[in-house]
Amino acid sequence: MKDCHSTLPTPHRRIDIKPETSSFSVCEARTGSPINKIKKHSSCLLVLSFLPPSKIQSSSFDNLLLGTNMMISRSVIIACLLAGSSSAFAVQQPSPPAFAVRSNVLQSSNVLRMSGGDAPELSPPPALYQGAVAAGVKKAQNSFGNIFKLGIVAGCHIAFGAFLAISVGGACPGIAAENPGLQKIIMGAFGLPFGLIMTLVSGAELFTGNTALVTAAWMEGKVKKEELTKNWVASYLGNFVGSLIMAYLVYKGKTLGALPGAVNIATAKCAVPFEVAFIRGILCNWLVCMAVYMASGCKSMAGKMTAVWFPISAFVALGLDHSVANMFIIPLGIFRGAEITIAQMFTKNLIPVTLGNIVGGALCVMAPFGTTMGGWFKKSD
Repeated sequence: MKDCHSTLPTPHRRIDIKPETSSFSVCEARTGSPINKIKKHSSCLLVLSFLPPSKIQSSSFDNLLLGTNMMISRSVIIACLLAGSSSAFAVQQPSPPAFAVRSNVLQSSNVLRMSGGDAPELSPPPALYQGAVAAGVKKAQNSFGNIFKLGIVAGCHIAFGAFLAISVGGACPGIAAENPGLQKIIMGAFGLPFGLIMTLVSGAELFTGNTALVTAAWMEGKVKKEELTKNWVASYLGNFVGSLIMAYLVYKGKTLGALPGAVNIATAKCAVPFEVAFIRGILCNWLVCMAVYMASGCKSMAGKMTAVWFPISAFVALGLDHSVANMFIIPLGIFRGAEITIAQMFTKNLIPVTLGNIVGGALCVMAPFGTTMGGWFKKSD
């Protein structure tokens, strides 16, 4: 550190710094007000003010006066520093951590409120049923042509899901031989859930879901029987056309290679008795329509995906039959060499499975809710 006397006017007090003792030697100085010295030479006094008087040696300046000056200097400088910021005298409450604020927001947004406030993530059961009925009314009132075209879209979406399931779960012969349960859960988890999610989010028309929603609207007296029939027929035909288109495209794309998954699955589906296929159809659409029903009451994409993933992956892993998925799987197997005739495709699978799907959606899913939360079989006053 250089001598501070280079900054002082003459005559001056020379201040020599002794690094080895951290003390100062104060020599002859001009008399004057200590406050003026502070104002003019605050940089030097700031250093001096925080040293005890014992560290300062004076040859011609009274030690007592110097100690007094240093005390004054220290007090004035501290007051100036503190006064420079108004926040120095304010008591600030510490802000909560970011994660705590985020946690509070999530908790308040995820609470299921039965009335008032913001819209809940999941509708309460009565509102869930009424929302499903409203969706059924909207579907039934659409034109035949629009339902048919949206049915083609839904058939393609479900076919994409079945395509992925066959590509992943159907291509694990080693796992299937050693651990059949694991192979089934792989086939269920990867495929049809994403196909149904695309269908629901995009507003496409899926026959199996309509057996629940539009049936509820009809039983509540909000749509006519003709509208129910129109919706079922148009969506079923559209689903079939979309599934056939996808089956042909997948066959021509040759992405499955020589793997026998599609052929084996199609052959197995057409090898069971009528009654077995019918019951499998009931159980399958029970889960599918529960997925559609729960997803209709969810407000977020994450909620809809959760509502769909578990039931749909379950029905695939359980080996149940979905008529629209089979509209893709069986024709694809036929294209790839499965020994199945068109007549067998309908009589051995699509007809019994479709009838089972209707029972599963209309009776197993919607009837309990319609008779408890709706107006099914109740006489109007």
